[in-house]
Amino acid sequence: MRDELREKIAGEITLSNDPGKTIRKWREEFDLSQQELSHAMQVSPSVVSDYESGRRRSPGIVIVRRIVDSFLRLDEEKGSPTIKRYEIGGRSDCIVSMAEFRGGMRMDEFISAIKGKNVTESIDVRGHVHGYTVVNSIKAITSLSSADYLKIYGWSSERALVFTDVFFGRSPMIAIRAHPLTPAMVVYHRPEQVDPLAIKLAQLEGIPLVTTDMDLEEMVARLEALD
Repeated sequence: MRDELREKIAGEITLSNDPGKTIRKWREEFDLSQQELSHAMQVSPSVVSDYESGRRRSPGIVIVRRIVDSFLRLDEEKGSPTIKRYEIGGRSDCIVSMAEFRGGMRMDEFISAIKGKNVTESIDVRGHVHGYTVVNSIKAITSLSSADYLKIYGWSSERALVFTDVFFGRSPMIAIRAHPLTPAMVVYHRPEQVDPLAIKLAQLEGIPLVTTDMDLEEMVARLEALD
């Protein structure tokens, strides 16, 4: 599990559009200060701060390995609380379907596959997603712990989060904005209507917000057939 977690974290940082934000997210997940991380890496605290803030260019693979290895080593020194949490946790029951794409898939092609409509028209959808997670929004909002929340991101945050059982869509966007890690795209499955605040929050985060009226089983079948 330790090696799998190492690969997961390193992959997230490397693939992220904002590596610094992802580094900070994982540092906080391991309950570490910038000083603790910098000491383990044998660098100045300002180096960690610069990476997280984006003042220093994205870290190369060697630095990413040092960061991730420091996370794991420091956690082991504390009795491995974070590592054990990931060993215990399986897939959350709020996840309906989840998969990674071996190669990136264009956002507009993903939207077309689910017959979706981009309600944030000002946001470009020519980027890529590297996976998707279909989430029951009611179960997610009422039962997910902070640790469980990370599970919906799978092996990459550059994915589409598809929320079912959405009424107005305000709560999912508030939850996304409150978390340091953000998806590449958000999809609402058959919302009654989309709250203007949800659209505004998506625009502030630069996340395309898409709606689809496709039957759930058909949508999941189409998603599972994508590669």
